[in-house]
Amino acid sequence: MHAQELPAGTHPPAIEFKHFPNRIYALVWRNWNLVEPARIAQTIGCEAKDIIAIAASMGLPPATSLSPDFKKRIYITVIRRNWHLLPYDQLLTLLDITADELEFALKEDDFLFVKLGNLKPNCAKLVYAKPDKNALARAKQIKRLVQKHFKASPARPAVPRFAFVKDLQSTDGLLKNKTEQVSNENGLRFIYSYFGIFGDPLIDTLHDPYPDGLLSRLAAKGVNGIWMHVVLNQLAPGGNDFPEFGEGHDIRIANLRRIAERAKQYGISVYLYMNEPRAMPLSFFKNRQEMMGTQKGAFAAMCTSNDKVINWISRSLAYVFKQVPELGGVFTITASENFTNCASHGNQKDCPRCSQRDYADIIAGVNEAIANGVHTGNPNAKVIAWDWGWHNHGDAPDVIAKLPKSVWLMSVSEWAKPIERGGVGSRVGEYSISAVGPGPRAARHWSLAKQAGLKTVAKVQFNNTWELSAVPWLPVSDLIAEHASNLAKRNTDGLMLSWSLGGYPSPNLEIAQAFAKNPDAKPETVLNELASQRYGSTAAPFARQAWAAFSKAFREFPYSGAVVYNAPQQYGPANLLFAEPTGYASTMVGFPYDDLKGWRSIYPAEVFAGQFNKVAKGWKEGLEFFEKAVETAAPGKQAIAKEDWGIAKAAWLHFASVANQVQFVMARDSVRNQHLTPAEKQIQITAINSILNDEIILAKALFEITQSDSRIGFEASNQYYYVPQDLMEKVLNCEFVRSQLSSM
Repeated sequence: MHAQELPAGTHPPAIEFKHFPNRIYALVWRNWNLVEPARIAQTIGCEAKDIIAIAASMGLPPATSLSPDFKKRIYITVIRRNWHLLPYDQLLTLLDITADELEFALKEDDFLFVKLGNLKPNCAKLVYAKPDKNALARAKQIKRLVQKHFKASPARPAVPRFAFVKDLQSTDGLLKNKTEQVSNENGLRFIYSYFGIFGDPLIDTLHDPYPDGLLSRLAAKGVNGIWMHVVLNQLAPGGNDFPEFGEGHDIRIANLRRIAERAKQYGISVYLYMNEPRAMPLSFFKNRQEMMGTQKGAFAAMCTSNDKVINWISRSLAYVFKQVPELGGVFTITASENFTNCASHGNQKDCPRCSQRDYADIIAGVNEAIANGVHTGNPNAKVIAWDWGWHNHGDAPDVIAKLPKSVWLMSVSEWAKPIERGGVGSRVGEYSISAVGPGPRAARHWSLAKQAGLKTVAKVQFNNTWELSAVPWLPVSDLIAEHASNLAKRNTDGLMLSWSLGGYPSPNLEIAQAFAKNPDAKPETVLNELASQRYGSTAAPFARQAWAAFSKAFREFPYSGAVVYNAPQQYGPANLLFAEPTGYASTMVGFPYDDLKGWRSIYPAEVFAGQFNKVAKGWKEGLEFFEKAVETAAPGKQAIAKEDWGIAKAAWLHFASVANQVQFVMARDSVRNQHLTPAEKQIQITAINSILNDEIILAKALFEITQSDSRIGFEASNQYYYVPQDLMEKVLNCEFVRSQLSSM
């Protein structure tokens, strides 16, 4: 594959970041200490000393060395921050990867191209030119602003990004195996790695997603299962029918076995994410027309009405589970955003074979083929069928009735729960902590499953959600306890504790563990004991008041499916402000831009801003209680109390910034209204100036937290949403927008 063959979509003109002297300066700033100066220089045709000089001219700290591990863990962040700066060919040079590798990442790294907007902005080739006097003058201004707002902070050594990986890898002082752990046999509780690489984690021996330190910490929090994203055609040989499948499978199987064997020592089983069969490029079907199902763009489904396809699924999984008998099982998604079987996107009518079959037969048939393969390899392994997307997230009694009796049924607990926020009524989809489950869809599906003799699993997010995923866990413990108690009363057989987000070994997981041990436990008792254990008896009442305040505030979150994906809460103060509308639509946890209409979804703009203000105000009240918990924490517990306070404050800064950003866009667009009187226009400009001042304060406060806590801003499938220098850039951005006020 060549760069010009990579997906481009509508290919609109890229955004210009006018707070920098030019695009070269933007490139240096955005990649400083994320990519080596020599690699940046190679990308635009100059020498490393030219890049270093530009960085110094803007007040950036000295260059640091970057390890191979760092580069692998940061590549999605680098792609995103250069999306509007470089064309594909230069992006490949910057990343030091091939077009094939980038194509795989865009397709398989948890919908990365979707998160980037399903388009590549049109960027002209960037070629180095010696800075002119205007660029030098603007760089000097930037350096003065950096020194003014951050004083010695940029030069002060920050905790390196990904420092938390070393912390979680360490086994110092930890229990070494299950025999020393508290028993976790009460029900299934499985989770994703806090820092696992999503796309192809088993081919890379350098990046262990589940080191001993993390396994020990998760086991101590009651976790007895972990899951990994895999692609089936990479895990097993394809045989005569699919000889191109299975390249490198021996390496992946060996690495999978190593992880599974080690996890077993901690009483933890590994589960594989099965989103199969993956759609294939049209060229794959050149001599396989009888296997070609529904077509979508340049891909077509491997039709599961074809015996060779369905047998390949079973045969491959039998191979995997025989090779790695320690595996705990799989969970399936058969109607996700990924294009898989012919019915996965509701287009089975376009397949000559599947159009003659019932929808439930197709969906249940894929799950049956997976179950047959898994149980041929290991009869004791679990097969968990997730009902995500079945009948477009509606009721699916027909599919449940046709599932094999050996299969467990999993439903998103909170799905379809009615809520009202700011006078706007709606129903929850998924990824909500603010709305406590279970909802009616899960309750109906679990009841049908129990009647059919199936075991049940609740999919929840007990650490964080797309409501806010830039912190490792949200201290809304009252909401978690209420949800866990509700599920204990429902007698579900297990919990999936997280998607790719939410894998941190946090105290919230201990709440789930407590209710697994004692389904009749009282939430207040569980929370009081947890607060006392974590902070000491004197600080516990203050922590409980803080958790209660955070939980009450979070119930005001203006939830909708579009809000959790498109609004700027993942980026908070790091999201830039634009004096002129960008014209870009917000994307799924990728680029919020300035798309207020996309952010607010079903909520009127004033209500949307008001709800985030309510969340921020209530959260700030909780912070005051938490400060007292830090002050009164028991000896030996002050450090963890202070860390938890930092997480809580970071969350507040995000919520407060979203409220600001909504009000900024409203005021900016109002100023552009030609019908305003001069006095009315001045009122809006004054409001904008006030917002800019506040955003600077919030960005600087979040900068200080990120300097000491490398977890802030990170999420596994998106890597870093922002790094400390992005918060510095936000200050530059606000000062630049302020300079443009007179021309608005």
